[in-house]
Amino acid sequence: MPDPTFPFLGVHFTRLIHGGIEAGPNAVLAFAREGYTKTDINLPDLFDALTFSGLWRFLARHKRMSWEEMKRSFSRRLFCESLQRLVPEIREDDLEKGGAGVRAQAMSPAGDLVQDFSFAPQPGALHVLNAPSPAATASLAIGEEIVNRVADQLR
Repeated sequence: MPDPTFPFLGVHFTRLIHGGIEAGPNAVLAFAREGYTKTDINLPDLFDALTFSGLWRFLARHKRMSWEEMKRSFSRRLFCESLQRLVPEIREDDLEKGGAGVRAQAMSPAGDLVQDFSFAPQPGALHVLNAPSPAATASLAIGEEIVNRVADQLR
């Protein structure tokens, strides 16, 4: 069971429509905003992350969880062990490398994760700053909220 104080799904299994199964995910800092592999590094993006005070406050409060996620991301053995808590029969050689995704997660300067959708109205624009999972599931409700807020701005 994932820790409910974090917006991460925890290790889980997803049955795919073609019959396969994906296992994951890990939630770790990407070294590039559009970095889909562990070796994708964008120095300006990484500099932005590492100079953001909120990240350091988050890491200071959640050292163990952050370190465990990072280790599991780089260790096939540790990842397999976390899967075995749900399905003990799984072995390392059952695992194949899968794809990765990048999920933006808003964080306050105080190091708190923004847990919900966040809107920032500006003249002529309404920005959705955070769309945590399940954003796709909530897309119609988000769209309705955007329409209501834009209508309020026009009044």
